[in-house]
Amino acid sequence: MLNLLQALAGDSPQSSPRLTKRASVLSGMSGSDHGDGHGNHDKRPEPTCEGNLRILQKLDCGHENVLCVKYSYDGTVVAAGLVHGAIKIFQAHDGSALYHLTDQEVRDAHLPCTSLTFIPTDHGQKFEHLLMATYANGVLKFWHPSTGSCLHTIHENRQTLAASFSPHGDVFVTGGAPAQLHMYDAATKKMVRTFEPSPDKTVMDGHMLRVFSVLYHPNAVAYPGVFLSGGWDDTIQFWDSRVKHSVRKIFGPHICGEGLDIDPEHNHVLTGSWRKDSALQVWDFTSTEKIKDIPPDFNSCLVYCCQWLGRSCITAGGSDHNMARIVDRGTLQTTGRLVDLPGGVYCSDNSRHGNVPKVAIGAANMVYIVEKTGG
Repeated sequence: MLNLLQALAGDSPQSSPRLTKRASVLSGMSGSDHGDGHGNHDKRPEPTCEGNLRILQKLDCGHENVLCVKYSYDGTVVAAGLVHGAIKIFQAHDGSALYHLTDQEVRDAHLPCTSLTFIPTDHGQKFEHLLMATYANGVLKFWHPSTGSCLHTIHENRQTLAASFSPHGDVFVTGGAPAQLHMYDAATKKMVRTFEPSPDKTVMDGHMLRVFSVLYHPNAVAYPGVFLSGGWDDTIQFWDSRVKHSVRKIFGPHICGEGLDIDPEHNHVLTGSWRKDSALQVWDFTSTEKIKDIPPDFNSCLVYCCQWLGRSCITAGGSDHNMARIVDRGTLQTTGRLVDLPGGVYCSDNSRHGNVPKVAIGAANMVYIVEKTGG
């Protein structure tokens, strides 16, 4: 298992001076280690919050590490995708376990669940919490959690690492290795388009290495069919669903997880890079110019995941110093931290409800539900 997961990281380029090493969410993980390869089974301190954070719930995922986590659109349930492919669904308000999703194909493959996406529901319809999951062997599964049923399966001939639905839920895009992006019709589940670079090697209008994050622009009225992607080739590519090649790009961010988010109000792009320097950055969506570098915490972290949190904050988490933090968007100061975690933070998601959304943070075999306190 460990060797296979390490092989998934095998196309990484040579290290650059600002990187300690190249890694992915899938490298060096097994069900028995805690994500950073320390192999130290001595008693660890309990995870604690500092500053204006508090832990609300601790969701135990058993003996498997968590690779992806996602809130439902109504914020009532949290899904966690595990390193051997199973998915656990929890009640958000009290942390109680609801469902365990797997089938014979998942059990036989014994490979990681790499991303989770709740399927958008039209406004006014009841939330059914239908869930799409991607797996490291190129499988996409559509789950009905309350019955435990897999409604449909798609097989891609690659490692599928990321997916995103359009805001209206009519199409979705997947990314992985190789680095093409595939678009599917959500109703028919048929592939309708592939996005890739042009043959001209002098123009980088697509990805050259594996893709770890794909994200539609939330404002479907102003930016219909527009989505972003990022990965190991140190670019964020901007795509228009009508065009086969990317329409513009940002150079710099080294994405190794869900380190990409868009603030539709200010039209700012947030990126989190797995490196020591310039790990957390903000970019202008329209011009692609960098707006600012967010200073590291005094215990700098190699970032796997980041998100805008409400109007005033940013969340980020990663490895090296296994921690997650809340950053004030105005002052750029860290206002709260979740520390002493049993492994690297490979994933996080916020509920997007209320003035202070709750945040689910995955580390080792646990998901921690935290919230910001105070003003």
